[in-house]
Amino acid sequence: MRLTSLSATGYRSLRSIRLDIGPLALFVGENGVGKSNLYRAMQLVKASAEGTLSYEIAREGGMQSALWTGRRRTGPVRIAFNASFEDEGTTTRGDYTVEIGLRPPAAAGFAFEPQIKEETLTIDSGRRPVDMMGRKGPAVFARDDSGRRVEHPVKLLDSETGLAILGSSGRYPEIGDLRATLLGWRFYHGFRTDRDSPVRRPTLAITAPMLDEDGGNLAAVFATLVHIREDTVDLDRCIAEALGGATLDVPVPGETATFGLRLPEFPQRLFRPEELSDGQIRFLALAGALLSYRLPRLIALNEPETSLHPSMLPALADMISQAAERTQLWIVTHSRALADEISARTGMRAMTVVRQDGATSIEGLRLDGHFGDDDLL
Repeated sequence: MRLTSLSATGYRSLRSIRLDIGPLALFVGENGVGKSNLYRAMQLVKASAEGTLSYEIAREGGMQSALWTGRRRTGPVRIAFNASFEDEGTTTRGDYTVEIGLRPPAAAGFAFEPQIKEETLTIDSGRRPVDMMGRKGPAVFARDDSGRRVEHPVKLLDSETGLAILGSSGRYPEIGDLRATLLGWRFYHGFRTDRDSPVRRPTLAITAPMLDEDGGNLAAVFATLVHIREDTVDLDRCIAEALGGATLDVPVPGETATFGLRLPEFPQRLFRPEELSDGQIRFLALAGALLSYRLPRLIALNEPETSLHPSMLPALADMISQAAERTQLWIVTHSRALADEISARTGMRAMTVVRQDGATSIEGLRLDGHFGDDDLL
């Protein structure tokens, strides 16, 4: 299923925002306007499928840090995320919402622990929306594989999501399908480039169709492209364009897979990963993420231009454009130059992220998530 819209309410600088999402969502803006909060909202939707939503919010400082800090309306203090999906090739649509709040004063639990308050999942196959899951507090109702609405036999903890618990049980196929979709997303929030970075290390010689989020299987991804797929035309071209004519060298793996670069000025010398600059190794990791044998259902990149020389941006835009033909992309950048390069190749205009009265918004975006006639992508 493909993501079609994302909404976030009450989360950090996201007072209330809704975005319609196409094959490529491209966001550009200055530092401090809330671009990373948009990216993080996407991550937290995936965390709901993983069952780590409460943990992830607690890890970033708990509810006191995650809640919208501006003026609030009266009523329960909540963070809410909503994601809508469509099953490509059919009329089936899905809509998932999760709301997180604080512990009531007299209830058990930790004062600032994020607590899952409500969850819903509806599926619309063209007739009318059908509630596939509904949760308030610990009780969850869902439709089983026969379509009957039943109460899940186990009461959920306040830190557990119904999407994760029911989706992994095997009893509720539609919930399981959505969970599998979200678990297939990959978020590449930069790559470590220090000397002990996973990207620089050899990896076990196991076929790797796509890059891990930390880049730790990069050598295996390259070995899979070179020795199994045997098609590295796009990879070779982008590396040569970005790195001054350099060529990627990937030996036949033994127990481990490795790689290196050969530079035109030193053709007999193989530069191993630990010898490469931060910009070189980061570009290679991005190439592994965007040109791997099989791409994930959605790729999200947060400021991929970090540490890259401006001369590398056209090649990065080429890789993003090619990946957009194979999967859905979510790109957050503060580089207008990179955004322009991507737009020139894909025809998709960047959405400019701004901050007004403390709230993150998109220039030209209406409250319904659409742009005005003069701001169409």
